[in-house]
Amino acid sequence: MLIGVIAGLVGLSFGIFGVLAFRVSEQQRKLVDVEFDEPALPPGAAEVLAVVGRAFVVVDAIDGVVRASPAAYAFGLVRGHTVVHAQLLDMTARVRRDGVILEKQFELPRGPLGQGTIIVQVRAAMLGEEYILLLADDRTEITRTEEIRNDFVANVSHELKTPVGAISLLAEALESSADDEVAVRRFAKRMEKESARLAALVQDIIELSRLQGANVAQQGHPVDVNSVITEAVDRSQLPAESKNISIVVGGRVDAMVYGDQDLLVTALRNLIDNAIRYSPENTRVGIGVRAKEGLISISVTDQGDGLSPEDQERVFERFYRVDAARSRQTGGTGLGLSIVKHVISNHGGEVTLWSQPGQGSTFTIRLPEMEGQDDGDAPAAPAAAARSTSPHSHDATGVHEQGASA
Repeated sequence: MLIGVIAGLVGLSFGIFGVLAFRVSEQQRKLVDVEFDEPALPPGAAEVLAVVGRAFVVVDAIDGVVRASPAAYAFGLVRGHTVVHAQLLDMTARVRRDGVILEKQFELPRGPLGQGTIIVQVRAAMLGEEYILLLADDRTEITRTEEIRNDFVANVSHELKTPVGAISLLAEALESSADDEVAVRRFAKRMEKESARLAALVQDIIELSRLQGANVAQQGHPVDVNSVITEAVDRSQLPAESKNISIVVGGRVDAMVYGDQDLLVTALRNLIDNAIRYSPENTRVGIGVRAKEGLISISVTDQGDGLSPEDQERVFERFYRVDAARSRQTGGTGLGLSIVKHVISNHGGEVTLWSQPGQGSTFTIRLPEMEGQDDGDAPAAPAAAARSTSPHSHDATGVHEQGASA
């Protein structure tokens, strides 16, 4: 009996200890839940932030991220529950210290790797008594557009000074040599050449301005590629004949593209004129066209000197010339290929270059076929688009395929 009483007391003691331990555990768990409860934003703040339309980050008293928009993560401002950039933390510290509203523009790394950057306009302000709100607006595209515009204006001013200055000097020389018929003819010829160069430069600048205001998506219409080629070749006949260069067209397509025919003709004409300008006399320029896998490709191949890898990387830049001295002699403005790239990009396509020093160059335009078209609806291509435009013509398809495959 004594052993039974002792056993009962021991069991009762364990039971009481277990109940007490359970109650202590429950109290500690409640304390933990209260301590780590998610902070609450001031009433109405969450609803306002949901419709503000800008990337936002809300941080607490120790700069922990309480809430952040998906755009803030996409911009690389926040990673996990941490504000990534020290510049933003400096803003929150100053706002917390001085109670002021700050607004600054930063160029910040896009991510932990690579050299990509993003330019953001950040506004920091107190939100309630404990939180700080960071509003970020992506200004990358606007800032870079302004830089491009400023560079373009500077480049245009520089380029215009050369022919204008040359014409002014030639006019003075012409006036001082009025009695010398030979000198008058020589200076007059030089003035004519410089004025033609100036007119070409102004025309290209106007063309670029028109391109920047064109909305192909809203103002476009179905375009027959064969008629684009025919018109571009026709406009390039005079410079080709002056150097006895034959323009050879090979292939035709029935598919259409959606866009602006005048702009596409301008782009292709610039490629053809460029090929003629840098090709030797008594050679040929090949134009090949084909449709494959929903894309229409137009290639322009010349028999010039070709381009080095360094020049190929910059050849589409505005005002860039491979040989500045030769460009002045041939009348190049340095804007032709930039216009081509701009036009084709606006049409959802791309322009690529294959070139080898001593083996010529091939520029290839690729445009998406217009969706929803029926083969029977495409207009018949003019006969001139399927044959050579010169008595010396041969099939250019082989030339195009060689350049494209290389």
